[in-house]
Amino acid sequence: MQERKTPEMPERKITGNKRTENKRAKGEIAKEKMINREAKKSPQKGVREGAGRKTKAVKNTKKKPVSKTGNTRTKRKPAGKTALKNIAEKKKLALSVIERLKREYPDAGCSLDYNEAWKLLVSVRLAAQCTDARVNVVVVGLYEKFPDVAALAAAPVEEIEEIVRPCGLGHSKARDISACMKVLLEKYGGRVPDDFDALLDLPGVGRKSANLIMGDVFGKPAIVTDTHCIRLVNRMGLVDGVKEPKKVEMALWKIIPEEEGNDFCHRLVEHGRAVCTARTNPYCDKCCLNDICKRRI
Repeated sequence: MQERKTPEMPERKITGNKRTENKRAKGEIAKEKMINREAKKSPQKGVREGAGRKTKAVKNTKKKPVSKTGNTRTKRKPAGKTALKNIAEKKKLALSVIERLKREYPDAGCSLDYNEAWKLLVSVRLAAQCTDARVNVVVVGLYEKFPDVAALAAAPVEEIEEIVRPCGLGHSKARDISACMKVLLEKYGGRVPDDFDALLDLPGVGRKSANLIMGDVFGKPAIVTDTHCIRLVNRMGLVDGVKEPKKVEMALWKIIPEEEGNDFCHRLVEHGRAVCTARTNPYCDKCCLNDICKRRI
């Protein structure tokens, strides 16, 4: 039997791989276009790479200059060097201010009238949001009726309030005065303590009042940050934009000699009333500090 020859199948060109490659290439092109569009919309999120993978956002940082020794770290100024320089400059300015104010107001002192420590405690409480001149008038009637600590401690708050009402905030001031006198009588035998923290524990006594007592009554270092002091030391440049009384006090302790603090603050009050006023423009043309004051420089 003759063998049948199987017909040879014509060779087919295998194009499957090329089609796949073409599809893949088109897909990659489409992804690249999509990635480019997304990158344009939100470049801060970083650029996507590959099939759906995300890379971390690359920070746009400048390279640090390399020194000759190869160390990339730049030298920094020691911490606090600028602050120390400022304190040194402020100390120098403070000494100049102190000397000039001494010549201008040689006899400056507390403007509240008193002859006993407890009376100064009463007066300084009444002086809150009130002039010293008015306080000096009001306390005359108060001491005529209640001449000592025991009498004032025993007085009804209502009677004290009736007398001190012209000073403003009558009820709260009368209540504090009554409570303070009671503590002085019961705890200190009617005497005013010469300890700063003990003074702060007394009803109605804050840092300003305690410093005034320490300086004027006991002759100890004190800085009284009343409204005149705060206004003037900011204008002069002894402190920079600080208005909180305690912060001003702490800043001045660093630059004012301890033995000068109390008198310096009294002179600031005199200068604030006469020249560096609050309600009108300061009279800089006749100020003894006009050539060193920050406001004028």
